[in-house]
Amino acid sequence: MAMLNEKLRKIYDAAGAEALFLESDFLRRYLTDFYSTDGFVLVTNEDCFFFADLRYFEAAEKKLKGSDIKVVEGGYRDALAAAKPYRTLGIPYPFVSVSALRLYEKEGHETLDCMPAFKQAMLIKSEEEISRIQRACEIAEGAFQLLLPSLKEGMTESEVAALLEYNMRTLGAFGVSFDTICAFGENGSVPHYETGSRKLKFGDPVLIDFGCKFEGYCSDITRTFLFGDDRKHAEFKKLHAMVLMAHELVKERLVAGMTGRQADAIARGYLRTKGLAQYFTHSLGHGVGLQIHEYPSLSPRSEDILENGMVFSDEPGIYLAGELGIRIEDTVYLKDGKVVSFMKNTSRGCLIL
Repeated sequence: MAMLNEKLRKIYDAAGAEALFLESDFLRRYLTDFYSTDGFVLVTNEDCFFFADLRYFEAAEKKLKGSDIKVVEGGYRDALAAAKPYRTLGIPYPFVSVSALRLYEKEGHETLDCMPAFKQAMLIKSEEEISRIQRACEIAEGAFQLLLPSLKEGMTESEVAALLEYNMRTLGAFGVSFDTICAFGENGSVPHYETGSRKLKFGDPVLIDFGCKFEGYCSDITRTFLFGDDRKHAEFKKLHAMVLMAHELVKERLVAGMTGRQADAIARGYLRTKGLAQYFTHSLGHGVGLQIHEYPSLSPRSEDILENGMVFSDEPGIYLAGELGIRIEDTVYLKDGKVVSFMKNTSRGCLIL
């Protein structure tokens, strides 16, 4: 009789359904370690099946040969037919459309939300996951180091973002974690700015938020610096030092057992003593893994308990509307109760090119 591996068994048992039925690409990859833009995973009490059409079947068979995953040639209808005997299906509600849920019900299934079971499993990263995130971080930092000597006055934000992404690819990235944010001057005041056509000028503050994927796993890093010193940025330098202090205090004071709210309060509390808390307009951090935003949450309302093996961002920032933005971010993880940064090769200080 076939047996589910430890990870599959843990998620299956926690979900409480007769079978799990998964369409979401990152959850499929989490279970099978095979990437595809399409496919379906069915997990029963004894087996895990990956349904792949002819675009992926050969690659999936090769990748998963000898594993606990059974590769089946087929599509949506084939997967649904295989799920037919199971009355209750575990479905990740946040990642399924209403129309899909109605189809499952039409097929005679009751559905349960299996996402809590996945969330609990994905909170703690394995050694292999940590290793992949480490490599993604190394690539991102290496790409940034290659970028800095290439920056020239007159380059657009889009050109700089493209060059950075090219560097990440040449160093071994499988793709980007998200669309690179490259903001010059006043554009940095928008935390999730859409990279555009503004040209780089001498003396500009530059904020770049970027990351890449390695074997599916993401990195996330932000550096804010000056493109030349025109002697007009004394206030910028002062604020940068305060954001850096908030960032470093999190690394010093955050310990396993804290809640996400308590972690956020380390940085936010420090900025409040400087009269800047109202300009810190987002949360301190978020989990990082197969998705760029995972669990845990480090926010003013988060009660997530932070534990060893969790990976998340440490990214305090301040934003003065229409003037400037400063964010300093590392991807970090908890080990032996303390914060360890994956970022070891790039300066967090107020770099001046």
